[in-house]
Amino acid sequence: MARRPIILLVALAVSALGTGMVITYVQGVEARATEGQDRVTVLTATATIEPGEDVDDALAADKLEKREVARDDLVAGAVRSATSIAGLTALGTVYPGQQVVAEQFGDAGSLVTLGIPDGQLAVSVELTDPARVAGFVEPGSWVAVFASGDPEVYLPDGSSRPLAPYTRILLPKVQVIGVGDTSVSSRTTRDAGTETTEEVPRTILTIAVDQEEAERVLYAARNGDLAFALRTDRSRASHNPGVTATDIMPELFGGVR
Repeated sequence: MARRPIILLVALAVSALGTGMVITYVQGVEARATEGQDRVTVLTATATIEPGEDVDDALAADKLEKREVARDDLVAGAVRSATSIAGLTALGTVYPGQQVVAEQFGDAGSLVTLGIPDGQLAVSVELTDPARVAGFVEPGSWVAVFASGDPEVYLPDGSSRPLAPYTRILLPKVQVIGVGDTSVSSRTTRDAGTETTEEVPRTILTIAVDQEEAERVLYAARNGDLAFALRTDRSRASHNPGVTATDIMPELFGGVR
């Protein structure tokens, strides 16, 4: 009978030793995972900062705080403190958890803060929220611009002939230099005799373009719809013929493009 307590003590000792080894192993894994990753302090939004809201108000509302992130996760142009953007106004929406970038703030209404590149023009277009990548486009973003339209050919006798509706790339790569206020407009659609009215958020985006690109954007915006695709340095976009109904519904046209 005396052997049973000894066996229990040995079992407890082995269990404690195993637990200690597991803890040591996990700590070693975490140490190796963070090895070589320097931590840096960056200013981060804790709540949504609306366009037109100044930095002082955001600080007073506890919408900004300093956080540590791995250097590899540091966003280009991110600021380390609110000092460098003090007195400025948000040019676009800054979302919770987002690292604050200096280009997101400037003097409200000042064209100088848009940072128009030499030799280029600033052109503004109004888009629905989905068409501007659901709010992820901000000053400094690079985008591709797509155009959709229902073109018509006007004949010498004054009549017109409709052409196939299309969607195609308009500008493969342009930079967003400003995001304006978001407003809400009504849009009415009809489906099978039923009329539906919905409230659609619309935002003004300002892009930097040359004269030819400005003409293309303004014409496309007046005669069709524009949409933006967010891109990175690794994104690929180039001019092509675009698509029509025969491309996305070939079965309705005998499979012929």
